Amino acid sequence: MTAFIIANLAPIMFATLVVVLLLGYPAAFSLGAVGLFYAVIGIELGEFRPDFLNALPERVYGVMNNDTLLAIPFFTFMGLVLERSGMAEDLLDTIGQLFGTIRGGLAYAVVFVGALLAATTGVVAASVISMGLISLPIMLRYGYDRRMATGIIAASGTLAQIIPPSLVLIVMADQLGKSVGDMYEGAFIPGLVLAGLYAGYAFLVSIIFPKAAPGLPKEAIGFREDNGSRGLISLGVLFIASCVFGWFMMRNSETHGADFVVLSMFNGIIFAFAVAVLNWVIDKLTGFRFLSKMAQQTTFVMVPPLFLIFLVLGTIFIGLATPTEGGAMGAAGALILGAAKRRLSWDLIRQATESTAKLSAFVVFILVGARVFSLTFYGVSGHVWVEHLLTSLPGGQVGFLIFVNAFVFVLAFFLDFFELAFIVIPLLGPAAEHLGIDLIWFGVILGVNMQTSFMHPPFGFALFYLRSVAPKERYTDRVTGKRMDPVTTGQIYWGAVPFVVIQIIMVGLVIAFPSMVMHYKGTQSNIDPNSVKIEVPQIELPPLDFGPPQK
Repeated sequence: MTAFIIANLAPIMFATLVVVLLLGYPAAFSLGAVGLFYAVIGIELGEFRPDFLNALPERVYGVMNNDTLLAIPFFTFMGLVLERSGMAEDLLDTIGQLFGTIRGGLAYAVVFVGALLAATTGVVAASVISMGLISLPIMLRYGYDRRMATGIIAASGTLAQIIPPSLVLIVMADQLGKSVGDMYEGAFIPGLVLAGLYAGYAFLVSIIFPKAAPGLPKEAIGFREDNGSRGLISLGVLFIASCVFGWFMMRNSETHGADFVVLSMFNGIIFAFAVAVLNWVIDKLTGFRFLSKMAQQTTFVMVPPLFLIFLVLGTIFIGLATPTEGGAMGAAGALILGAAKRRLSWDLIRQATESTAKLSAFVVFILVGARVFSLTFYGVSGHVWVEHLLTSLPGGQVGFLIFVNAFVFVLAFFLDFFELAFIVIPLLGPAAEHLGIDLIWFGVILGVNMQTSFMHPPFGFALFYLRSVAPKERYTDRVTGKRMDPVTTGQIYWGAVPFVVIQIIMVGLVIAFPSMVMHYKGTQSNIDPNSVKIEVPQIELPPLDFGPPQK
């Protein structure tokens, strides 16, 4: 019996961890307790030396000494300050007005703003709660189907999981031993494609079921000109001119991929903001405007988050800042934006700081527990057992990716994405590398997959966040005065199902089209390193004289 336990200690240990987690114990303490328990058993059975656990303090110190993880509190603080600064409210109001009477216009606005909030906050809870408080009552007021409204809000909020500066991508890069900047750059295009798929679903619903996603009535649309027009032509001209200016400034640049997009966007928004400010000054001095009210309002609302995106992502992509430094600049930028909107207060900063401290402590405790578990698991060669198990799957890389994604998808029903990242990713990474899979590509695939952990009924956190702000009882709409039915939990769950399917489709697209991620490598050298020969010229030196010193 003893020999059997020693020979199978790795699978027994992993099975014990799964059982303890399914019993509902906190992940951090489950990991630490299972690791220590089997370390003691290993010592008693003679598998480990008596001083085996002496290596534990150094591993825990390594967690505290990890500079990369410093980016997590910075990005969390930035997202929480922005959520309370009113930026989401201004964006949703303006973009909702922009789409106007178009069927599904509010749904498009939610997806668009969700992507912008994801690229500025990186915090799912902040995005879902903000849009749930602001957009859901408006969508219900104008007759949106409750499943459609709740699903699009919850799904758009989870874009903060995959669009940089996502917190899970920081953890993913750390666990895979890769650059956070490369992980961000690789995830940039898949995140935008996923947002496009959400908008495409809203378009199909508005075509097939027009009553499920109606447009706004004409009387609800503001920012009109004196002659009653909406001024969309002026906005279109400004948008095209900004795109042309951005491209013109970058036409001779050697940058590529996400770097080129972010830098072009920065040049374009600077141009648009300068034009809008000039229009505002001339209007104040002379009463003449060459931009419409809609164009000016849209520019003033869009520029701050877009500038913050460049401040954070642009500086990381072009190599001016590390992710930690980018997060620090983003936090400072969020405070400046909050002050500019006159929303910054001591109470806001205190709440954001407390929430940031709680989340950071949560992450560190899980990571410490994971280090305790991994010390024992690696000691019994558990990583070798997992690697052999995964690399022996039929189908090579494709078979491995299908199995791993199905495995992570099932685990996402029960585990949070941080728990998945700290427990599962360190076991999967070596096997993926052994099969020749690019780890950045692998990390982005799993990032999209783990995004479903927020949307899985009945345990999805995004669904819980939305449930906390959605009306639970009948209420009176403050604009129309009508009595409105509540939003049921079942409607929230059924609304999430189509978006879980879309996320699964997105996983398949990233696997089928690796170039969506691989652009992070840029232009590679065409020189074969094996063909390089280094010839060191022979230098003739004068003979050394070891004779007695001359007197």
